[in-house]
Amino acid sequence: MLLWLAQFFQQDVGLLRVFNFITFRAVFATATALFIGLAAGPFVIRKLTAMKYGQAVRTDGPQTHLKKHGTPTMGGVLILISIAVATLLWCDLSNRLIWPVLIVTLGFGAVGWVDDYRKVVYQDPEGMRSREKYFWQSLVGIAAALYLGFSVSATSTAQVFELFFAWVRSGFEMDLPPKADLIVPFFKTISYPLGVWGFIALTYCVIVGSSNAVNFTDGLDGLAIMPTIMVGSALGLFAYLTGSATYSKYLFIPHIPGAGELIIFCGALAGAGLAFLWFNTHPAQVFMGDVGALALGGALGTIAVIVRQEIVLFIMGGIFVAETVSVMIQVSWFKYTKKRYGTGRRVFLMAPLHHHFEQKGWKETQVVVRFWIITMILVLVGLSTLKLR
Repeated sequence: MLLWLAQFFQQDVGLLRVFNFITFRAVFATATALFIGLAAGPFVIRKLTAMKYGQAVRTDGPQTHLKKHGTPTMGGVLILISIAVATLLWCDLSNRLIWPVLIVTLGFGAVGWVDDYRKVVYQDPEGMRSREKYFWQSLVGIAAALYLGFSVSATSTAQVFELFFAWVRSGFEMDLPPKADLIVPFFKTISYPLGVWGFIALTYCVIVGSSNAVNFTDGLDGLAIMPTIMVGSALGLFAYLTGSATYSKYLFIPHIPGAGELIIFCGALAGAGLAFLWFNTHPAQVFMGDVGALALGGALGTIAVIVRQEIVLFIMGGIFVAETVSVMIQVSWFKYTKKRYGTGRRVFLMAPLHHHFEQKGWKETQVVVRFWIITMILVLVGLSTLKLR
């Protein structure tokens, strides 16, 4: 919005040409989201408290968490508002790649909001049932996958839909360009063609998987938000380089016209995340809830797909992956042993993984900070793939 106004008046006011620089707008999007989050945070917390939107703590979890019962949840709304306002103010709204990221973020946020609402209103720690939640996540994920599959070859939103209908008319036989291949990091030329169906399947898995992975991680004060900020910021750098024909050619990464604009969204995500962390640090004044965790995870997955760095997201988001895998192992082993021996057995003391370390005697702050450190290392490894090829 501000870019359009600046371009309209820049002939009269030359200083406004600075709005044409993506980096300038990214910095101010970050600052805008940070300011909105810090300014609106106390009001949102008071409002959530007054509405009695308090967290219902599971009785089978760590006993140290029982004192958190009643802490305001659904604080992810603050993050989403900050991101949305900053993005709409500073982004080029004609960019075909901004809207799918924003819609996926808000779409998953809506699913999380319903889940959180059921938890706080009915005091049900389970909230929305798994099948129902998975259905709505899948609906958003498939829609995003279909759009992104053809946005790689397009230069505008209209062309995306033209390519989609051409694919349907062709009997679903259309191929995607090489830049849509699955890229293997640390190698210059190794990539795997996916085809339209393969691209859609991979995109769906990345978006829905990352959404749930961040949600599993969101169990301790500040645990999920800081890794999200670090991974999101790194993806913003990938987006900026991918959107540049010069940098992408030099670094042997695909050139996706328009992808550079996503650094503004990533900046807004980082600013909103830092503002939320101000209130979410231990002892938390507010919890993110599914409305924030599902949305942020979906955003990370969508951006990773656009910049063709799905495997790098897997590396940088190693903490998210470990948390998810720990749940899968725990549930699978428990069901298997219960069926085979009559009594369910566990691999971890408690899942997700952060609860396992709590049960081993780590303090909550120790788990959080150590997971932050691991994420920082993994993000650096992910960034190294830009040059180590």
